[in-house]
Amino acid sequence: MSMAWMRMPAQTWLSAAAMFMLMWATMMVAMMMPSLAPALRHRGDKRWLAAIAYFFIWTLFGAAAYIAGITLAAAEMRSPALARSAPIATAAVLLLAGLIQITPWKARHLACCRAMSASSAPGLRAAWNDGIRLGIHCVLCCSGLIAVLLVLGVMNLTVMLVISAAITIERLAPRPALVARATGIAVIAAGAMVAFVWRI
Repeated sequence: MSMAWMRMPAQTWLSAAAMFMLMWATMMVAMMMPSLAPALRHRGDKRWLAAIAYFFIWTLFGAAAYIAGITLAAAEMRSPALARSAPIATAAVLLLAGLIQITPWKARHLACCRAMSASSAPGLRAAWNDGIRLGIHCVLCCSGLIAVLLVLGVMNLTVMLVISAAITIERLAPRPALVARATGIAVIAAGAMVAFVWRI
């Protein structure tokens, strides 16, 4: 159970949520900026607004993840049987995340992300809308890899760096679908390994 979902002694839920969201926003900027930078170059002097809109979508995703995380953590604290099943649940999430990586659905959203990186439109509203659309496509495109991050440890720097590298490479590589499938196979293998170890 990640400490990200736990409330410290004498800490209110409001301050715990604020600390998580600050950590999440900082992490998303660090993880996504390398792959987002090419898209921002085409937004001219409105790139700052497109970036704000883009990270606004990731902030909403983080808020949903936090609610799900603290709900699951509370359920694990109340139920020893549920807590004991956490490893197999982790394996299941990894297997599902890996399968997402090799689907046409993933390839479609990845293609949309890359296509939007080359588009631009004038005006503040257009820049905001561009950032929102790019953020939505990016959240959907990266959903499998972010799920891996959430179950392996949202506060784990090594996992964060690996996921960030995978997202950046598949976004910028000449053959993105091939990179996504290779990543998916690696995640599936990791999920199978976790399941095997749990059964032992």
